[in-house]
Amino acid sequence: MTTLKGMTWTHPRGFEPLAASADEWREKTGVEVKWEKPGLEELEDLTPVDIARDYDLIVIDHPHLGQITAENCLAPLDVEGREEEREAIKKGSVGSAFEAFHYKAHQWAFPIDVDAQVMAYRPDRAPSLPENWDELIKLAEDGHVLLPLRPPHNLLTFFTLAANAGTPCRNDGAGNLIDEDDGIAAYERLVELARLVPEDNQAMDPVGVLEALSAPDTKASISPYVAGYALYARDGFRHHRLGFANIPGLGERGPAGSVLGGTGIAVSAFSENCDAAIDYAYWIASGPVQATLYAGAGGQPGHADGWKSLEVNGAVNGFYRNIADTAAHAYMRPRHNGYIWFQREASDVLNEALRTDAPAIAVIGRLNKLFEDSF
Repeated sequence: MTTLKGMTWTHPRGFEPLAASADEWREKTGVEVKWEKPGLEELEDLTPVDIARDYDLIVIDHPHLGQITAENCLAPLDVEGREEEREAIKKGSVGSAFEAFHYKAHQWAFPIDVDAQVMAYRPDRAPSLPENWDELIKLAEDGHVLLPLRPPHNLLTFFTLAANAGTPCRNDGAGNLIDEDDGIAAYERLVELARLVPEDNQAMDPVGVLEALSAPDTKASISPYVAGYALYARDGFRHHRLGFANIPGLGERGPAGSVLGGTGIAVSAFSENCDAAIDYAYWIASGPVQATLYAGAGGQPGHADGWKSLEVNGAVNGFYRNIADTAAHAYMRPRHNGYIWFQREASDVLNEALRTDAPAIAVIGRLNKLFEDSF
């Protein structure tokens, strides 16, 4: 029996649907797929080449593409003879999720999980849902708002604020990350909001914020820019169910510009069973599987068939339907070899700046210089 070894992330949303798929795939094809979810401490000393040599299937996110492909770690999925299947996956793309994994003339992964920064709220507590910046600030002044500011999420919110205002950060090559005046405007909004949320938000990631928001003892009722997790919209998943909605708009673009998240499934260039791994990747990313088995096992589909499904939406109180506009117009982060270094360094710059009230012009200057140095 052919056996494939796959690596995914540790959250149940990342592991459970893939683990559940293994039994059906084995019955369907006779191929065994064994999924592992190594922790960050297990991965920190490994290079992309090390990981690609250890696994046949790898779940990745799109900003890593430049580094991974520069080291020739992945097998392209745009293989001859499967154009019709590939086109069906492309047509089912949620926003730019499919395009995000197309880099330097090849398709390196298929989206299997999609999210974006959206607005999470407590239906039993939120006095209203803000539709614009002034309404959001008023709620923050009244203690209703939480915001994940732990790096790199501070940077991701900066990206969202810039793009939603119609001045997106550069994601298509070298140059300044953002025009100075536009960057200052986005940064000053980030500072204004960060000053109004609890201090412990500096150490919170999206899961931490969603956990706090769904707890029985929270005063807060809204997180306007947080990665969407459908599990928190399920009845009974936590003490209080969360609702999800499009982000508040800063101008005439509605919720457009939120940072695109999620993952794609890729195949190692070093796999001894490359064809079998590609077969699995096409299958797990297909609309029928995404809308049934994948979503039913707790996954967050990367195909529009799942996002539009009445059954899938019914299980999570309309999560996908309610954030569809945000996801459809999300901002794709840069993907060049060097971006991950930039993301780490720029997030640290923002973290320090928010703590020390650094001048906005100096912060944007540092971000632009870091971006220039990342190429």
